[in-house]
Amino acid sequence: MSKKIIFLVTFIALGFGAMQVPFSQILGATNLKFSLFDFYGPIAGAFFSSAIGLITVFVMQIINWAWHGFHLDLITFLRFLPMLMAVIYFSRKTKWILLIPGIAMIMFWAHPEGRGAWYYALYWTIPFLCFLAPSKYTFTKALGATFTAHSVGSVAFLYVLGLKSAVWLSLVPIVWQERGLMAIGITVTFYVVNALLKLLTTKTKLELPFVKVHNLSFRHRT
Repeated sequence: MSKKIIFLVTFIALGFGAMQVPFSQILGATNLKFSLFDFYGPIAGAFFSSAIGLITVFVMQIINWAWHGFHLDLITFLRFLPMLMAVIYFSRKTKWILLIPGIAMIMFWAHPEGRGAWYYALYWTIPFLCFLAPSKYTFTKALGATFTAHSVGSVAFLYVLGLKSAVWLSLVPIVWQERGLMAIGITVTFYVVNALLKLLTTKTKLELPFVKVHNLSFRHRT
C-alpha cells in the first residue's frame, strides 16, 4: 500500500508541475493558457483504472486551484470538467463518453451565437470517428480525447462568456492546428511515461502491480 501511495503522490506532483508550464494561449480567451498538463492529464487512466485516473487528475486540479489562491470564479470550475472527460475517453472505450460531444453539439446549436457559427461544432464529430478506430491506436484515442475536452470547454465558454458568432467563425481554421498539436503531445507523453515506467520496473525490479505498463511498438495495445 505504501508503494501505491508514494507512486500516486509522485504522479500527482508531476501533473501539478506540468500545470505550471504554459503551452499556448486559449483561443478566444484572455489570461487563460493551456499547459503541459493538457498533454499529461488525459493519459492518467491508461496507467491505472479509469476511476483512479479521474481521481488523480481531479486532485491535481484541486491542488493547482489552491496553489493559485482558491479564486472563486465559474470559468475556473468549468475548466475542471474538460480534462476529466478527456481522461475517460483516452483510458476506456465506452460508447457512453460519446454523449459528451453529442450533447455539446446540441447545446452549441441551441445558443443564438452558436447557431451563427453552426459548423464550428462539427469538429465534435471527430470523437465519434476516432471511436470507430481500434483502441490499440494511441493517436486516434488522443485525438478523440482532446476534441471531447474541446467540446466541453467550448460550450462552457459559449454560455458563460457569450462569445459572438464571429469569434467562433474566426477560430474554425485554427482549432484543427491547436488540437492536432494536443493529440501529438498526448501521444508522445503517453509513450514517454510508459517507457519510463517500463524502465523503472525492469531495471530496478520494482513491483508495481497496481500500474498498467503497456507493451508498445507504434500503437497502444490494450
